[in-house]
Amino acid sequence: MSTELTRNFSIIAHIDHGKTTLSDRLLEVTQTITDRQRQEQHLDSMDLERERGITIKSHPVTMAFPSKDGKIYRMNLLDTPGHVDFSYEVSRSLAACEGALLLVDAAQGVEAQTVANVQLAHNQNLTIIPVINKIDLPSADVASAKRQLEDILMIPAEEALLTSGKAGIGILELLEAVVERVPPPKQWDDNVLRASVFDSVFDPYRGVISYVRVMSGQIKKGQKVRMMATNKTYEVKEVGVFVPGMLKTDILNDGDVGYLIANVKTTSEVKIGDTVTDAQMSASEPLPGFKEIQPMVFAGIYPVTTDDFESLKLAMGKLQINDAALSYQAESSVALGFGFRCGFLGLLHMEIVLERLRREFDMDVISTHPGVIYEVDLTNGEHLVIDNPTQMPEPQAIEEIREPMVKVSVLIPNTNIGDVMQLIMEKRGMVDNTETLDDRRVLLSAKLPLNEILIDFNDRLKSMTKGYGSMDYAHAGYQPANLVKMDMMIAGEPVDAFSTIVHREKAEAYGRRLAERLREVIPRQLFVVAIQAMIGGKIIASERISAMRKNVTAKCYGGDISRKRKLLEKQKEGKKKMKAIGRVNIPQEAFIRVLKTSD
Repeated sequence: MSTELTRNFSIIAHIDHGKTTLSDRLLEVTQTITDRQRQEQHLDSMDLERERGITIKSHPVTMAFPSKDGKIYRMNLLDTPGHVDFSYEVSRSLAACEGALLLVDAAQGVEAQTVANVQLAHNQNLTIIPVINKIDLPSADVASAKRQLEDILMIPAEEALLTSGKAGIGILELLEAVVERVPPPKQWDDNVLRASVFDSVFDPYRGVISYVRVMSGQIKKGQKVRMMATNKTYEVKEVGVFVPGMLKTDILNDGDVGYLIANVKTTSEVKIGDTVTDAQMSASEPLPGFKEIQPMVFAGIYPVTTDDFESLKLAMGKLQINDAALSYQAESSVALGFGFRCGFLGLLHMEIVLERLRREFDMDVISTHPGVIYEVDLTNGEHLVIDNPTQMPEPQAIEEIREPMVKVSVLIPNTNIGDVMQLIMEKRGMVDNTETLDDRRVLLSAKLPLNEILIDFNDRLKSMTKGYGSMDYAHAGYQPANLVKMDMMIAGEPVDAFSTIVHREKAEAYGRRLAERLREVIPRQLFVVAIQAMIGGKIIASERISAMRKNVTAKCYGGDISRKRKLLEKQKEGKKKMKAIGRVNIPQEAFIRVLKTSD
């Protein structure tokens, strides 16, 4: 098909603004799927995606649309993940398009992530078609949504299309608008193969399947191609398009979106954003925008039963095959045994990995407190990058510690501005700018440490704004901070599973909270157990578990008091000896309860 009749577009939206439902209607209207194939969230293939109502892996699909001008257009829709953790994948999917449908919920209006996604689309010079969705809801306020498009996003309100993915309103008009407004793929002067890889999955029988957008040239079976980031050469075994299942074709031409199967054995060989070119007639330089995906959040994952380590190792390897953003390496903990130190794109990515380990591989696992990457300069001039508290050097050897910062955009009702600013300050953040969007909502721009927003920031924001607040963040480099490593000592023994890096001002409160929680979950012993939070040898918080006491005088019926005293003295000596040599075995349940509820 001619590139003049090809349209490549994406749908961008805040979470829960109806992106996947609208995709379902587009597939039905273009008869890409039959009535027999019809199901809700058709492009979301994982159970986890269906349950949570979020898109985790992007799913491209090719549709044929007979327009009112009498021509049949090939419409390539690139569905994208919606969460900020996967913003790089979103940017690579957008780079494979010429246009984007910007979805705005008519009831909720423009949200923080809507603003961020528009910025991503502008960076890629895409044609943006504003779409106000869910207009059939009783709470829909179309006039307000149009005002917000103009005031916040600087998009003319008259360009907006009114649709309802659920009721199927305005779907044909939407497809006609894509035909009219989105330009066809750009023509290159030469015919050299350049294809952008925007995702990849692993098939156990066929190897790695790369999702590609052909920018120029063509790919066909038997052709020798080269990945420009790794400089490795492969032979193409199969090419095809998604309808939405994989359909084998003879060739992929410039402007096409489809899949490529070569003799690639692991997804680590295929980098998202990489350029595929011909092995003989290679492009002089790769397509712009490629960067390595860097994990931002680290945590330890351990099997609850130490015998399951080999099974967990196998499961992690299989999971990484389908999730190239996951990184892991073996580590051991005195308290938890053998496990893995894993790197994630963010907290949602970490939750998804843990849930997939439990569901798909039936693994019973526990994760340690999530942390971020710190940069440490030592007094001897050495520079360290630390993702695990146990790697932190002694305080006297440290010149400076820097922590990762994020720029956060928070969209909230104006009645909650005081509470949210208090929350930002509590999290060691600083509000840079406050912008009144309309008579009901305010946009706050702030800079915070990434470590502070990992756990409960979004949850607390949602609860204090009754669900109307939303946030989006982008990384903003590193900044020096007064950070310390805090260790937990139980009966004089350090427990590395509870070690963490905290800000000095918050260390005492956090140490006291953790010590109290440990006192509740550690079973009583026959001797007094001290639980201590320590920074560099100095105790900053302490709790004690009182000893269980056996009534050794129960057998004494009357007689001289010295007999009872003798028994009590003997018991006292025994406890003293036990305290000197006794060890506290912390049950696995205690780790699970503390690590699952720590904040």
